[in-house]
Amino acid sequence: MRELTDIRSMTSHEVEELILSLGEPKYRAAQVYAWVAKGAASFDEMSDIPSALRAKLKELCRLSALKILEKQTSKDGTVKYLFELHDGNTVESVLMRYEHGSTLCVSSQVGCRMGCSFCASTVGGLVRNLSAGEMLEQVQAAAQGSGERVDGLVLMGMGEPLDNYDNVIKFLHLVNDSLGMGIGYRHISLSTCGLVPMIDKLAGEGLPITLSISLHAPTDAVRAAMMPVTKKWPIGQVVAAASRYARRTGRKVYFEYTMVAGVNDSKEQAQLLAALLRGILCHVNLIPLNPVAGKENVASDRKRIYAFSATLMKNGVSSTVRRRLGSDIDAACGQLRRRRMDGN
Repeated sequence: MRELTDIRSMTSHEVEELILSLGEPKYRAAQVYAWVAKGAASFDEMSDIPSALRAKLKELCRLSALKILEKQTSKDGTVKYLFELHDGNTVESVLMRYEHGSTLCVSSQVGCRMGCSFCASTVGGLVRNLSAGEMLEQVQAAAQGSGERVDGLVLMGMGEPLDNYDNVIKFLHLVNDSLGMGIGYRHISLSTCGLVPMIDKLAGEGLPITLSISLHAPTDAVRAAMMPVTKKWPIGQVVAAASRYARRTGRKVYFEYTMVAGVNDSKEQAQLLAALLRGILCHVNLIPLNPVAGKENVASDRKRIYAFSATLMKNGVSSTVRRRLGSDIDAACGQLRRRRMDGN
């Protein structure tokens, strides 16, 4: 059976080409694209589109809606969604509310193959990549579910965005489209565990997004135990790629550093990290560890985290401690999906 085209992954130009190929007038493409861009769940919703054209589109294209399997709301207003995709797989998104607006944490893959020791998303490995449309659906579903505009995005949910490069880049163009969600590139952050060739490739895209790199340790020995990707791309190569990105784009790189008690949170490690990053246009986000069932890591206490931050600042590297949102729900990405897979 022929696989249907995901129309939500199509640009306005691609929709126009499709409509013209069906012998329909050009203006129908703008109508169809407008419906898709605002989150239509089916072709039947397109009330200004002739039934004959809707029938043709159903034969060629898939237009489905994410199903909310579970929704958790924190006392601080953070909302976590477990979505079911059209094929029965599940992904998570987290809507975080700040004074300046709402930011959605978006998943880019079902599962993940990177194997980081503190992450729930990687349990069970990579199932498949998400299409650009499936990433866009998460934004549309969160906006519809909350009844409010999504102002910013972080690609920091399930999966490694640069391991799904082409679909992620297309998603960024779609979600930025003024005919659709219209989210500015400067309000979008992409987080990677350090795929060096892809960081360099991203720098050449000309997209003024924020790059975040999950570093989590100042030495290869410590980082490799936490993040197997270090064996392929050591810290020196990752930091060099970050420096190239900052120079080429003129944008500050953010290093994510999850604080794990007795592993990466000593004053000596803070000094090593400062020496590693000094001179790069960057900022370090220190992240209190979210406990993950089945993982043995223990979170550093707040006093130790703030002391680590102070050491970085004293040594010329800007740093902040990230405020924990959703601490009273399954905050770490992948936990809802894992619990459902385990039947709990």
